Amino acid sequence: MTLVAGVDSSTQSTKVVVCEAATGAVVREASAHHPDGTEVDPAAWSAALETACSGGFLDDVEALAVAGQQHGMVVLDEQRRVVRPALLWNDLRSATAARELTAELGGPGAWAAAVGLVPVASFTVTKLRWLAEHEPAATTAAAAVLLPHDWVTSQLLGAGAPLVTDRGDASGTGYWSPATGDYRLDLLERALGRRVEVPRVLAPDEPAGVTPNGVLVAPGTGDNMGAALGLGVQTGDVVISLGTSGTAFAVHDVPVGDPTGAVAGFADATGRFLPLVATLNAARVLTAAAQLLGTDVAGLDGLALSAPPGAGGLVLLPYLDGERTPDLPDARGSLHGMTRGNASPGNLARAAVEGMLCGLADAVEALVAVGVVPRRVLLVGGAARSAAVRAVLPSLLGVPVVVPEPGEYVARGAARQAAWCLTGRLPEWELPGEVVAADHAGGGEQVRAAYAEIRDSVTGAP
Repeated sequence: MTLVAGVDSSTQSTKVVVCEAATGAVVREASAHHPDGTEVDPAAWSAALETACSGGFLDDVEALAVAGQQHGMVVLDEQRRVVRPALLWNDLRSATAARELTAELGGPGAWAAAVGLVPVASFTVTKLRWLAEHEPAATTAAAAVLLPHDWVTSQLLGAGAPLVTDRGDASGTGYWSPATGDYRLDLLERALGRRVEVPRVLAPDEPAGVTPNGVLVAPGTGDNMGAALGLGVQTGDVVISLGTSGTAFAVHDVPVGDPTGAVAGFADATGRFLPLVATLNAARVLTAAAQLLGTDVAGLDGLALSAPPGAGGLVLLPYLDGERTPDLPDARGSLHGMTRGNASPGNLARAAVEGMLCGLADAVEALVAVGVVPRRVLLVGGAARSAAVRAVLPSLLGVPVVVPEPGEYVARGAARQAAWCLTGRLPEWELPGEVVAADHAGGGEQVRAAYAEIRDSVTGAP
């Protein structure tokens, strides 16, 4: 039996799965936590991987790959030492830099045409501008810039190994074009003030090298691209992932450039494309509402399902941590339409679920606007386990919703890529799941209309 491993180096933890290369069956898995915060010493990622894989966890593995949180900024000096803690995707300090860069190139349309996305604080290019403006010594020392998965891969390969990445993760930097398959080093220079080394972009099935122990290392990819591989996403599938952040993405055959900035036109990890919409606020909206109501997420489920669609007129805009889509980094959450008649725990719980999911329904609508035709939705992430989420989402979307069995799909996708590099063939792995039914009370169109009215009044949308 040939075994491969996949690593998910996420915002909060490192998760590792070991799978059978032929079937994808999970043989074992492990995890270790990362430090909290929006900037982290990359050494913590290596330490977490070492902890997760202690005790001979990888001894019988023949190939592995790393999928990591997208967009982070890891800056190295000439000796390949880390210059400063890595800025993570959810660090919003570069919001002003994003606006500046957008204007300098001629506006959102120019960026969408150049690299398939419009700068927001999440993207690496904006973090480089922030670095240039606020930390001149670190900027002077910078000799190379990597993404988190690139850095973990480099540590697996050992000192002296070439710096490498893949097209999926590179497409989230803001200085690599999915349409041309080339870096836009002029945009990197515009942000940082000078050019530095960037990793070579490997083909989807091109090995990055081998570890000192002889284990083949695949290119790896970004976490969303890893999830698409792990789920076996096909044309017509839209994935909604409800974790720390919320994402909606789909495999597409042509590159996408959305001048509104709502859709990031990423590449995927197979040679196709992965248009994606991301929100900052997803599962944590539910945990925050549960805390406010003095219960847990299971208790919130029960309260939400006891209330009618529309929550009696309560609408929650779930921008608790600012927001990425729409681009409102300084926004805050707000509750609208409260009266003495609807001020109940059930309605508040329902409004939290509906508000969070309406943001993701808007994301699917943005994908449709750039040419995606949804046939079904695959619902994954921690909040996919919520009974209220499963009941409400299908009524908001109007297409079948399938919930795959719980699993580490980012890590599973990395393992599938490792099997591809090892055998020369992308394996077909079964995806068990269940179709979930919409709330029998329906009301999805009315819920979305009420949400849109409040959203537009607050955000100033026409």
